[in-house]
Amino acid sequence: MKKTLLPLLLAALILAHGTASGWGFFGHRTITQIAVYELPATMQAFYFRHMAEVVRLSTAPDERRNDDPTEAPKHFIDMDHYSESNPFGKMPRQYDEAVAKFSADTLKKYGTVPWVILEMKDNLTEAFRQRDTLNIVKYSAELSHYVADSFVPLHTTINYDGQLTDQKGLHSLWESQLPEKYINDYNLTAEDAKYIKDPLNAVWTTVQRSYGFLGETFDRASKIEKVMKPDVRFTFSHKYGKTSRRYSDAFAAEYEKEVGGMVDNRMKEATTMVASLWLTAWQDAGKPDLGSMMTPSKPTKEEKEKLSTEVSAWKKNTLAQDQLLLAQQKVKKVEAVDEIKSAKDMAEPPAEAEATPEPTPAAPAAATTPAAPVEKVKVKVKTKAGSEKAKQKASTPSW
Repeated sequence: MKKTLLPLLLAALILAHGTASGWGFFGHRTITQIAVYELPATMQAFYFRHMAEVVRLSTAPDERRNDDPTEAPKHFIDMDHYSESNPFGKMPRQYDEAVAKFSADTLKKYGTVPWVILEMKDNLTEAFRQRDTLNIVKYSAELSHYVADSFVPLHTTINYDGQLTDQKGLHSLWESQLPEKYINDYNLTAEDAKYIKDPLNAVWTTVQRSYGFLGETFDRASKIEKVMKPDVRFTFSHKYGKTSRRYSDAFAAEYEKEVGGMVDNRMKEATTMVASLWLTAWQDAGKPDLGSMMTPSKPTKEEKEKLSTEVSAWKKNTLAQDQLLLAQQKVKKVEAVDEIKSAKDMAEPPAEAEATPEPTPAAPAAATTPAAPVEKVKVKVKTKAGSEKAKQKASTPSW
C-alpha cells in the first residue's frame, strides 16, 4: 500500500506546485518599481514614463496561471529532484543539453525558470531592436517576474511550501506575509544596473544561491515551532465553505527576526538583477534611442520632479515610509454599466491556496502614464418607466 501511495502523493504535490506564486503581488510590484530607479538616465526616463504599466503587468504571469496550463512550471525549478547532494553538478545549464539528459517533459514537470528568464531576456532584446514599445513594456514586466521568482529559495525545491516537513504555508509566509508586513524595516537601496556579459551564468548563480538558503528557511521555522504552541502558531479562516490555515502574525513576527534579513537581501538583489537584465537587453539591441519612442520625447516638468522625489526617497530608504510604492496604493473600484473592457482588464486575480491575500493592484501614477482617451458609450438604463438610452463616458482600455 505504501509503495502505491507514495508515487501518487508526490504526483499530487508536483501538480499542486502551480498554486504557489513567488513574492505575491506586493513583492513583485515593489521589485519592479525599484528596478526603474537603478537604470541609467538613457533608459530611466522611458521606464519611468511607463512605470505604472510595467509594475502592473509584473504580476500578469501569476494572474494567468489558472487559464494557461503551461504557465506554472515557468516559475520554479525543483533542483533536489535531480540530486540532493549535487544537483547543480548534474543539471546541464544549456536547455538543449538538459532536455537530452532528462527529457523536455521532466523539465516541464519540475520547473524551467532559469531558461524562461533567458527566453524573456531574448524577447525583450528583440522588442528593443524592433522599437516595439508595447512589447518592451510587456517583456520588461514578465522578465522582472521570473527573475524575482528565481530569488525565492522555496522556488528551488520539491518541498516548496513546507508540505513535506509539516510546515505547510511556509511559502506565502516567506515571500508575501513578511515583506508586506515588515517592508518599512527593509533596506530597499541597491546597486545601479550593470551590463551582464554572461546572462546564463548569472541566472544559474542566482538559482544556486537561492537553493543555498533552503536549510535556513526550514530550520529557522523549526526552531520557533519547538517553543510555540500550535494554537498560537496558526490562524484559521473560513471562506466559501472551506477552512484554510496559515501562520499567525505572532509566528510571522518571530520568523521575521530569524530570516527577515534573508528576505530583505533576496528582494534587494532581485531588483538589481532585473534592472541589469533590462540594461543588457537594451545594449544587446544596439542601444536604441528610447526618447524617440516617447510622446512627448522628453520628460515633462512634472515627471522630472516626481522621479527626483522618488529616487531621493529610494536612496534614503524611505519609499515605504513615505507611501511612494505603487504596491501600497489602492484603487477605488468604479462600476459602470456596460463599460467595455479588454478580457485581461475584466479578469480577476486567481485565488491561491492558503496564500496571503494580495494587496489591491497599484494605482497608475498620474505623472508616469498619459491619460487614456475617453469615449462616449451608449448604454441602456432600466427605470420604472421602462428602458431609456443614455450616453456615458467610459475609459478606453490602455491595452
